[in-house]
Amino acid sequence: MAAATSMKVAVAVACAVVVLATACQGLELGYYKYSCPRVEAIVRDEVKKFIYKDAGVGAGLIRLVFHDCFVQGCDGSVLLDPTPANPNPEKLSPPNFPSLRGFEVIDAAKDAVEKVCPGVVSCADIVAFAARDAAYFLSRFRVKINVPGGRLDGRRSVDSDALASLPPPSFNVNQLISAFASKGLDAEDMVILSGAHTIGRSHCSSFVSDRLAVPSDINGGFANFLRSRCPANPTSANDPTVNQDIVTPNALDNQYYKNIIAHKVLFASDTTLLTSPTTAKIVAENANIPGWWEDKFAKAFVKMAAIEVKTGYQGEIRRKCRVVN
Repeated sequence: MAAATSMKVAVAVACAVVVLATACQGLELGYYKYSCPRVEAIVRDEVKKFIYKDAGVGAGLIRLVFHDCFVQGCDGSVLLDPTPANPNPEKLSPPNFPSLRGFEVIDAAKDAVEKVCPGVVSCADIVAFAARDAAYFLSRFRVKINVPGGRLDGRRSVDSDALASLPPPSFNVNQLISAFASKGLDAEDMVILSGAHTIGRSHCSSFVSDRLAVPSDINGGFANFLRSRCPANPTSANDPTVNQDIVTPNALDNQYYKNIIAHKVLFASDTTLLTSPTTAKIVAENANIPGWWEDKFAKAFVKMAAIEVKTGYQGEIRRKCRVVN
């Protein structure tokens, strides 16, 4: 009884730091302890299979939870496929298509969970668990996140919502702070979560126009490297990808912040973190203090994964993650 009480107090404290009034409602560590006790182990096994074949899938899973939570909350809406009634869901929005990946991992995890606990575990929770596990494996087991469960799946998924809610790579620091504040996250959370840019790849079209085609603070040698990989005018037919972090491309670590200081980052939204004394200080701390970023990332992840959680009649538990019931 004492242990259970301590767990509920811990979750309450964690949720108390989230600004949004609706966040964390219904979320609880060990949420499936009795209804589906093996769910988190099942999801982790599926994630491990995919990541050990392709580390890029893990980067995709971490990006997937961010793109889910920032649009209508953490409700699995980014997973929904187009239908005749809804031909333009979130996953087809320009910020998501064709770059967002990891959907096949969520499908595999959901199928495995349904075989053991049919109709119990939401797709939204699987997205959060899978991203948590991807961070664990890609950080070489350094990033350990206690992710509560209890999210419900949403029924709305519209491409324009993603365009309106996801901060583009051209944003400056004030725009980024404002975008994250609208989701109950502060400036430090923004800088910490941006550290996920230490893994994954980006299409050239996401940065060529405002980083290579015009004067910028980008390192000259790095700029020349990117020009050797990217066309001057990327098109849908010719839009290669490059690693976001060329030093440790498959490791979730603090190298991103070292790259910012060295002016070897892709996006304007990366380098802009140096233009504010507050965010520049956080960048320097993450770059120079061992283990600092990993601990901060775990805490910021929990806050992000509690954005606008749906409860009660607001959502459902989908049988298949790509379609509403």
